[in-house]
Amino acid sequence: MRCAAQRPTRRRSSGSRGVEPVAVKGGGRLAHPCGVARLRQRTRVAALLAWLVCVTTASGHAGEPLPVLDFDPPPPGSYTLHRIMAAPDGAVLGIDGRRQRLSQFTRGRITLLGFIYTTCIDPDGCPLAYRVFDAMKQAIEDTPVLHDRVRFVTLSFDPARDTPAIMRQYAGSRVSDDGGGLRWYFLTTGSADELMPLVEGFGQDIRSTIDRSNGKPRWELSHVLKVFLIDAAGFIREIYTSTFFHPRTVLNDIETLLLEGRATAGGSGR
Repeated sequence: MRCAAQRPTRRRSSGSRGVEPVAVKGGGRLAHPCGVARLRQRTRVAALLAWLVCVTTASGHAGEPLPVLDFDPPPPGSYTLHRIMAAPDGAVLGIDGRRQRLSQFTRGRITLLGFIYTTCIDPDGCPLAYRVFDAMKQAIEDTPVLHDRVRFVTLSFDPARDTPAIMRQYAGSRVSDDGGGLRWYFLTTGSADELMPLVEGFGQDIRSTIDRSNGKPRWELSHVLKVFLIDAAGFIREIYTSTFFHPRTVLNDIETLLLEGRATAGGSGR
């Protein structure tokens, strides 16, 4: 199987609608009344980013290093992540086989959601996404204040092979137990009929072909790597492709959403 990774020329990807982060006027600062809280939060994230500069030069998942950014991401809060669209909803299966709604995993916290299939071997596809998720998991778990604000979701688009039992195997020790630390959920669907509305709703490109080279037909999957940043209200705010999916850029975007939430709460007098 192969997993085709897209390499756009633009610095950031915001999905099919082409929404780009917009710089905030007034010297690049996001104005809100929570100055002290913001400073503390910035300090925490600065520590996280410093930690990530070290960890991303080391080995990632499966011994492969994470890619090196060739630019410095803009500071958190110096840009706006606009709402692209509401995250689609549909039936999914957890690793215990229990049927649930995807919206249970895309609301109430900032969510990082990625589509994968467990047999993907392209190092710039699903394995890359897994390594970035892994690096971010360790960074966030080292920052307890983020534990109840962020979750990860890995959703398979190969329900025929990626059963709940296979997804549990794929998750390994990373599976969420709803205990301390970051919550990371591994999901699949019961059938292609349940999967396709989600795939189409998210705009996730998937292609299937039949390989008959060895005399026996075999289905092969390929896709463009996309990872979705979803706010606590269930709206997609950023769509990452392989070129810009990096712990530093994602953490900056998470921090930007957290600052936005604090500004909204402060403005409402709460």
